[in-house]
Amino acid sequence: MSLENKKIVVTGVASGIGAETAKVLKAKGATIVGVDRNEPKENVDQFIKADLGDPDLIASAVEAVPGGIDALCNIAGLPPTKDRVAVLKVNFLGLRHFTELMIGKLNDNASIVNVASLAGLGWPQAGEQIKAFLALKDFNAVEAFCDENGVGNEGGRSYFFSKEALIVWTMMNRWTWRDRGIRMNCVSPGPVETPILPDFLETLGERAEEDAKIMDRPGRPEDIAPVIAFMCSDGSSWIRGANIPCDGGMYQHVLCNMHGHL
Repeated sequence: MSLENKKIVVTGVASGIGAETAKVLKAKGATIVGVDRNEPKENVDQFIKADLGDPDLIASAVEAVPGGIDALCNIAGLPPTKDRVAVLKVNFLGLRHFTELMIGKLNDNASIVNVASLAGLGWPQAGEQIKAFLALKDFNAVEAFCDENGVGNEGGRSYFFSKEALIVWTMMNRWTWRDRGIRMNCVSPGPVETPILPDFLETLGERAEEDAKIMDRPGRPEDIAPVIAFMCSDGSSWIRGANIPCDGGMYQHVLCNMHGHL
């Protein structure tokens, strides 16, 4: 798989999965435009500082991105320990706003890869809430939405909900830019050894301990980055609107458990 001469934007590039993805893409010949609040140490050809929770700063960041982009990797995100409003802004509203503004900067046949999460697998049970959230355009209305729909921080609900919405939005956009050959997909990791893993352990408590007993180990950024890299490559051109679990089998474990097939 070669990414030679491809120009790829990676958000959340300074650490964790984003940093490893930039490393893998760079090794395969890509030019990397990195977007983050913090400046990365390596593997970035152009860095753009941005807060993806602020629509004005998002617009400024997109203006700084060069044209001719072959892939967009939306990896930036906040953990479940952060304030619910900030989580929903960064993990979904900001990601969506950034992506929609980026469409004009993308080449035909470009790939958009959204990093969701195993935490989003409950999306079928949150249909009405997700519909209401997808209709929300005003960043300043997030707190009212949370109050009206019971989306809080307890048990990491705001984080789970942000990933549920992201998976649904990705599926909905399977053909949105089909006339230009632009595709959108998700990659959904389970628990991964990154700087925010302790936040998940703190939030999920006993549930995290039970998951740890089932899994042979947590994921690592180097488990996830090659999958994202493949989704940026021409080899993934016929994959559209998919949510690809990358979690050591946890998604399948949950499904089998739900349907009595363990």
